[in-house]
Amino acid sequence: MTSDPPANGTAGPVVLIGFMGAGKSTVGSVLAAHLGVEYLDTDHEIVRRTGRSIADIFATDGEERFREVETAVISDVLTNHRGVVALGGGAVLSPEVRRVLSGHRVVHLYVAPAAGFARVEGSARPLLQVDADGRTPRERYVALHAARAAVYAEVATVRVDTDDADPVTVAGRIRVLLDPATPSSDRSHPHHPDPREASS
Repeated sequence: MTSDPPANGTAGPVVLIGFMGAGKSTVGSVLAAHLGVEYLDTDHEIVRRTGRSIADIFATDGEERFREVETAVISDVLTNHRGVVALGGGAVLSPEVRRVLSGHRVVHLYVAPAAGFARVEGSARPLLQVDADGRTPRERYVALHAARAAVYAEVATVRVDTDDADPVTVAGRIRVLLDPATPSSDRSHPHHPDPREASS
């Protein structure tokens, strides 16, 4: 899938990364609308291309196979898409994904563990299930959040905190960071009606 270059003349996709609960899907949709480009979520693209849910691939084929599929999809998307792209939370664990991200505008949407877990608690995400060590979903969330922090920092070109802001405001902050010439009127927006929608 491809899309026209952004209206502000920049080339290449804006890539959103971050842990589950950071709001990548919701913020990505809002940001794409602001920029006048297409939005693509690579998790949704994996489902579209394979005809299978993420949970099914994890359960049937294992996480390693899922990461292989994910890496192939992301590599293709970043070559052909020119809009806003949201990656799955664990995508940057792949050295190949980190390689293809080089040179792109990569935005790390940061969410603190407590705020992030509150957004995804009770969901059926594969990585939040109780593991063989008996860790609860909350304990797994905190441990994975800590383990991935350095990788997100390594590949991101900018970081935006999402704890205290609705998706529309976060999208405005990203626009300012990517283009400091953005009018000040675009830097703040009304509160989003449901912060739990910013949960991917």
